[in-house]
Amino acid sequence: MKEILKIGSAFIGIIVGAGFASGQEILQYFTSFGYWGIAGAIVATALFAFLGMTITRLGSRLKAESHKDVIYTISGRYLGLIVDYIIIMTLFGVGVVMIAGAGSIFSQQFGLSAILGTMVMTTLVILTIMLDVERVVSVIGSITPFLLIAILGIAVYSLMTLSEPFSILNPIAQAQETTLPNWFVSAINYVSFNIAVGVSMALVMGGAEQNEKKAALGGLLGGLGIGILIMLSHLAIFSKIKTVANVDMPTLQIVNDISPVLGILMAVILFCMIFNTAVSMFFSFGARFTTLGTPQFKRFVIITVLVGFAASFVGFTDLVALFYPFIGYLGLFLILTLLIATVRQPGRRAEKSRPQ
Repeated sequence: MKEILKIGSAFIGIIVGAGFASGQEILQYFTSFGYWGIAGAIVATALFAFLGMTITRLGSRLKAESHKDVIYTISGRYLGLIVDYIIIMTLFGVGVVMIAGAGSIFSQQFGLSAILGTMVMTTLVILTIMLDVERVVSVIGSITPFLLIAILGIAVYSLMTLSEPFSILNPIAQAQETTLPNWFVSAINYVSFNIAVGVSMALVMGGAEQNEKKAALGGLLGGLGIGILIMLSHLAIFSKIKTVANVDMPTLQIVNDISPVLGILMAVILFCMIFNTAVSMFFSFGARFTTLGTPQFKRFVIITVLVGFAASFVGFTDLVALFYPFIGYLGLFLILTLLIATVRQPGRRAEKSRPQ
């Protein structure tokens, strides 16, 4: 049972990152559809549970050590190349969104220039990747439990202080801008995007567990946990939609309404989550194309992060609205590949065709 809980909590940690913590994802993907956002959260819960179980089981079955090994094994050279580059695009894109998110925190919480926030984050990411990145990411990752507690507290507070019925708040919620056509497509797109973000680490995590059943149950438990957090966050933002409708980070605004001191603490937690995610994304992106620890790796990372800094000027909210759904649609191809792989139960023969 200990192994199952460990895998489940790790899977939650992979998916529940800075974008989720800010509340902007939940606002655009679920709350913008009002009542139907609840139905969307239920659909997302079922999909996360099933796909979490599928990915960790597949990772255990193939003893995965990297997403590259698994993807080319289950897809072959040509299909594997497509899926591999979807993941690569996701790594860079999410890194850019995280840099933009740092700017939003500086602007919304402290009234400082957003450019200052993006510059600080860019500098920290470059310096960290030049050092012992694994140890730093591990330390910052310890912030995740505090984030989960914060989300639960925000949801309880929002529902207990609900001043108007949902029937009045519903049209306000539905008036929020979103690039998704309806609640059902939005729920599937959200799951697809997050699977594209987390599949690399989740496969490796499953590969570390020799017992395939335990790996699968851990993924299932983690997926259910993510679904519960989505529902809590949606209800919290829905309850306070009048207050958070026009801010970049809805959860941060709710906490500020509770207490300015808690707002500062939440801003620090969010910044740490963003930092953790950004480092992980750019580190993985660099590792995909160069050899770790080499001068070439360091030069590649510096150039990549600086390009990400320039791209972040599009803005946090706009990047979430445009980039996340795009990756979500591409991620459907990845999900289909994973589902087919569980039926085929692939062997090792495809590895010979894997590009180096």
